[in-house]
Amino acid sequence: MASRVKHRPTARILTAVLAALALVLGTAPASAAPPIPGVDEMVSSPNLQHVANIPKQGPFASANAYNSDLAFKGDLAFAGNYNGFTVYDIGEPTAPKVVSQVLCPGSQNDISVSGNLLFLSTDSSRSDDSCQSVAKPVTDATAWEGIKIFDISDPANPEYVKSVETKCGSHTHTLVPAKSKKTVYLYVSSYLLGASGVGPDCAYPHDKISVIKVPVKAPTTASLVAEPVLFSDGGNPGDGLPYPEGTAQTTGCHDLTVYPEKNLMAGACMGDGALFDISDREKPRLITAVRDDTNFAFWHSATFNNKANKVVFTDELGGGGTATCNAAIGPDKGANAVYDIVGKGDRRKLRFRSYFKIPRANADTENCVAHNGNLLPVPGRDIMVQAWYQGGISVWDFTNSSKPKEIAFFERGPLSATSLILGGSWSSYYYNGYIFSNDIQKGFDVLNLTDPLNDRAKRHTYRELNAQTQFDLF
Repeated sequence: MASRVKHRPTARILTAVLAALALVLGTAPASAAPPIPGVDEMVSSPNLQHVANIPKQGPFASANAYNSDLAFKGDLAFAGNYNGFTVYDIGEPTAPKVVSQVLCPGSQNDISVSGNLLFLSTDSSRSDDSCQSVAKPVTDATAWEGIKIFDISDPANPEYVKSVETKCGSHTHTLVPAKSKKTVYLYVSSYLLGASGVGPDCAYPHDKISVIKVPVKAPTTASLVAEPVLFSDGGNPGDGLPYPEGTAQTTGCHDLTVYPEKNLMAGACMGDGALFDISDREKPRLITAVRDDTNFAFWHSATFNNKANKVVFTDELGGGGTATCNAAIGPDKGANAVYDIVGKGDRRKLRFRSYFKIPRANADTENCVAHNGNLLPVPGRDIMVQAWYQGGISVWDFTNSSKPKEIAFFERGPLSATSLILGGSWSSYYYNGYIFSNDIQKGFDVLNLTDPLNDRAKRHTYRELNAQTQFDLF
């Protein structure tokens, strides 16, 4: 049975609800932010309701088996975990069910789907490419990291069909449809941070991505076809400052988001935020890049608005493992940054407009930072659903690039009152009427946005969703 924490009609909860309502209506002063919830307590704005939860199960239940990214196809959700992935039936969103669970260790098991194929990232040095592999030192030349491919035509029994090794592994990957429907590409992002990951297949300088070509009808012939260098000048050299002031050196990209119809890609590349032309899928070409060495520590991910005239970049201050949503860090570090795309063609530039960070303080025992999200498909509005680890889930509007605002939220209190335990929502995505979240510790959550905005969003139906592969929604 799904585990839930019931709200109690205490003065504290009522105060939080009233404060959240004032926030939604835009009438709350800065001092009216709701209080920090207690351990495992759930709070939300009145227009966002938690409707279901499936806890982590079996070999995924331990605290160090982190849940990670999500992908969707039809009535199925595919949820990554450091130990493999789970397939959920979400045909009845308020009563999701486990269809199957595949044990295949290899952090962080970033995940995407295309038709009957599922792709899984392995970003830890393993003894081999099997699902029975064990950890192996990165300094061992025989160690393996890269992409695993599964056939999911029978979601109750996914079949492992192919692997492709990549240099420095695959921290994340992005599905890129070819101009011909016969092929899909994977842009594999990996990076170096410090000396601990250096080995025979992964060494400085590492300013490239790996491009894998996958024939849709013959996935066993998938192969590495290119390793383009994205920054000819080597990218941001980093500033060497200590946390929380430091900015990372660019030695690869953390996440790439593509908009294939517009031949565009936004890159979150450690010390750089960048815009690329992907007209030639095997040769991404840099158009422009920006840096923010004042407030951005580690450019983590990117999301276009539907018109592709804006990009939201996120900063993973502290690597996602520290408490950054507090007064000590402030409202700008560890935030989102909204950029307008101005100009045309190769003259396009990224122009900074504003920062956005959740307007609620977290406890010092809560890891909190901007993480994975996607657009709410509302015509004429730029609205994003986003995970913030233990900061919870935020729905925010950046239609006015210079004045973003939150319109709904959900969060749990800290996992512990005395120590920081890594947890919270890793990925939170809107899909066919509901918000689905993969919580690192608490499992698979479903939320319902009871807001007129959702009535408009429900007019759009996805057949498939990989959040880093964007298409025109209208």
